[in-house]
Amino acid sequence: MIKGKVAIVTGASSGIGYATAMALSKAGAKVAAGARRTDKLESLRNDIEKTGGEILIQKLDVTKKTDCDSFVDAVAKKWSTVDILVNNAGLMPLSFFKSFKVDEWDQMIDVNIKGVLYCTAAAIPHMLSKKSGHIVNISSVAGRIVFPAGSVYCATKHAVTALSEGLRQEFSQRANIRVTCIEPGVVLTELTNTITDKGLEKFVEATKQMEALHAEDIANAILFAVNSPAHMNVNEILVRPTSQER
Repeated sequence: MIKGKVAIVTGASSGIGYATAMALSKAGAKVAAGARRTDKLESLRNDIEKTGGEILIQKLDVTKKTDCDSFVDAVAKKWSTVDILVNNAGLMPLSFFKSFKVDEWDQMIDVNIKGVLYCTAAAIPHMLSKKSGHIVNISSVAGRIVFPAGSVYCATKHAVTALSEGLRQEFSQRANIRVTCIEPGVVLTELTNTITDKGLEKFVEATKQMEALHAEDIANAILFAVNSPAHMNVNEILVRPTSQER
């Protein structure tokens, strides 16, 4: 299974990324964690090392291809391989299109799409060289269902879902690289903290009142996919809170 394998997790400073890094480490993987907030990464390192795990941390801005390349290079230099890549880094500054929050659109496109492309491009050569690997992309229920104020965010997550299927078709059969697209519904994370559109205050409050999923729930879904037998490719996992309607 994944014991002894090398797993990269982006956006690992909090939420799903933090929980996933912890879950992979507890399952026996060597974890490389990247994020912009290095103080949070230090906390993650302490938590993992306390349980006897191995971890490499590095400051990572996924919007910069040079950062993504140097991060994966550091992982390969330390452990000689890359087995699992979890593209988790993402932003969700929802807004109504009429608010024209262009800077937020650009930021979402850079992180949610380009960041996935850059990190995957950096990791794929290591997987191709040994014809083995697993890419896990964190999309969203928004990658299936569009909703008001989610036009641009949904577009970025539709892109991640489409990219995941394209990667599967290109690499799974030919190079034994498995691809999984995880599509969470509402999760208790910091994502809603980036919403600045005043017209969404009631939405944010309603989200906080919902019995949402926990980051560990998504980490467990990821663990199920990467821990599945080699002949089994878990392509998609859609997880919603029981109380979520759409």
